[in-house]
Amino acid sequence: MKTPTWLAVACMAASLPIQAEIFKPIELKDQELATLRGRYVMPGRIVSFGIVMTSTWQNANGSVIGATSSLIVQQNTIKPQFYVSMINENGTGTSNAQGTGSVTGGGGLNSTGGVTQVVRAAGDNNAAYNDVGINVTRGNQAPVTQQQGEVLASGSTLSGANEAGSLSVSSTGSGVQLNIVANHNQGSTMQRLAQGGLMQNTTLLGGGNQVRNITSLNVVMRDNVPTGAALNGNLDQLKGLRTIGF
Repeated sequence: MKTPTWLAVACMAASLPIQAEIFKPIELKDQELATLRGRYVMPGRIVSFGIVMTSTWQNANGSVIGATSSLIVQQNTIKPQFYVSMINENGTGTSNAQGTGSVTGGGGLNSTGGVTQVVRAAGDNNAAYNDVGINVTRGNQAPVTQQQGEVLASGSTLSGANEAGSLSVSSTGSGVQLNIVANHNQGSTMQRLAQGGLMQNTTLLGGGNQVRNITSLNVVMRDNVPTGAALNGNLDQLKGLRTIGF
């Protein structure tokens, strides 16, 4: 006995609400979306990715203390590692004036997120520069680079000192931090890249100092799409980071 057509249609119609319930979209909360932001990667498009962090302090005598920490990740990279190159230059001046400035507050800076750039000055004739840049280039091959400096192992600290002050570069499980404490109470600076955020913080208590904290993110993207529109769409995703401080 054949099943009537109307009966088959009725059975299919009865099943539609059940299917709709199974595939009902689930709304994600802001807290859940926050864990996904910044983690989108285009498969096969990233050829090379690198980070370069540089912090320097030049005092009124012309002495310079600082360091450059760099990391490059390419297809043949087995274990990503930071390399540190120290900067040590002695000046020709003779001034050893003590910094007499005073800066209070700022405890909340340790709990900020994202990109934080701070300069607090209580002296004269100082210059401080904080900068974060993203450089995106196109190419099918990674640039030929040779890491220079000493390997910064996880949990270790590299240090140095000269007439300008003392420097430490430390690595933890969450990131890398560069610290400079200037001699004669002239001030201090710190640059930290950790836990999805970047901090550049300088405090100037004396005079005649020049401080720089610079971080550069360098990306090489494979140029293998048939139309320019698709490539521009992907590049615009990276350019969008500028609106939030990068």
